[in-house]
Amino acid sequence: MVPVDRMTAADVDEIVAAFAALGWPGKDHELYDRYLTDQEAGRRETRVARVGGRFAGYLTVVWEPDYPPFREAGIPEICDLNVLAGYRNRGLGSALMDAAEGVIGRRSPVAGLGVGLYADYGAAQRLYLRRGYLPDGRGLIYRDEIAEPGTTVRVDDDLLLMMTRELAGASATRR
Repeated sequence: MVPVDRMTAADVDEIVAAFAALGWPGKDHELYDRYLTDQEAGRRETRVARVGGRFAGYLTVVWEPDYPPFREAGIPEICDLNVLAGYRNRGLGSALMDAAEGVIGRRSPVAGLGVGLYADYGAAQRLYLRRGYLPDGRGLIYRDEIAEPGTTVRVDDDLLLMMTRELAGASATRR
């Protein structure tokens, strides 16, 4: 069983150091301080997984997503799932998803997420499909806007396929 807990201020330095060691841009104090501020204000939940007491991964749940169809339907969005490379293929992604879906299930019967479309997202794509997430039917999304046929978009972290899943046994009623 992988421990997954709510992120606290005490986690931030370790998380930032872990991503700095990998050379990942944007995973800095400013990001995680914003996540904490959002969490305290009730806009976001961030869950952290640990292995042997060491930071191994995290994800967030955004209660009012930027993606208009999710926001308008009251579908919380799972965002920013990251498992450090040395801890992959040990069930951490699933443990983090279980935690997120548990949190969401108390407020909504549906969870949403967006997945990137290039090879770095292959493991996440397979995880989400195995868990029963299906495309929301709106096609490709770029920076929270539908990529209309004939338009040109950049294949980067902002090009997504949005997906949803009905949560079994969710105790929430639809907002």
